[in-house]
Amino acid sequence: MSFRPRIAVASPSVAESRALADWLTEEGFEPIRLSTSARVAEELANCALHLLVVDEASAVAAVNAVRARGRQLPVVVLGDSNAEAESHAQTRGAVYMTRPLDRALFLCTISMAIAETLPARRSARTATRLAVVVHGVPSQIVDVSREGMRIEMAKRLAVPPPVFDVVVPMLGTTVKVRRMWSAGAPQSDHGAVWYGGELSNNSKRAELSWHTLVDMLSGSRAMPKDQ
Repeated sequence: MSFRPRIAVASPSVAESRALADWLTEEGFEPIRLSTSARVAEELANCALHLLVVDEASAVAAVNAVRARGRQLPVVVLGDSNAEAESHAQTRGAVYMTRPLDRALFLCTISMAIAETLPARRSARTATRLAVVVHGVPSQIVDVSREGMRIEMAKRLAVPPPVFDVVVPMLGTTVKVRRMWSAGAPQSDHGAVWYGGELSNNSKRAELSWHTLVDMLSGSRAMPKDQ
């Protein structure tokens, strides 16, 4: 399955808008650069979006336009260090990010915001510790579901691409996974990072092997769907 979330970027800076669009494209998203004039609301009405990134100067009008249509669209507001502006954005349900932007933090914020809006997984998650190789890097799977997996990688520098291979020695096969989100592994003392991913464009044989593995690991170790 191929899923490219559409993200609108409304920034008064052409250079910033272009840079953010490049970051998002490299991450596997589909950026849409919008003007920052009064036409933002009109453009939003005509676009099927998954998230809006907007400059603080245009945030009030943009958020009002989104909420007026009953949309639960995630909004990320960009601005200078300003406690009042940050508080105002948060009261409207938006995330406030201070310039200059850190690429990794920006992309992580986008990924997490979108992940929270996705439909709940269709099957239970099962905790495990399974040795795998992710994009050539020895790693571990920490939980599985029929749709995907959560992976732990020891080094933050070893960031997998938007779609990557996971070699599963236990299966004797490789599955393709699309990265959906990333976050620091809790209680980690060696900078480990978790990546959540879904199976993407696999052969029927690879999918069957994965489902067989998940079914074998499930049972008493299955975690409730809402965790």
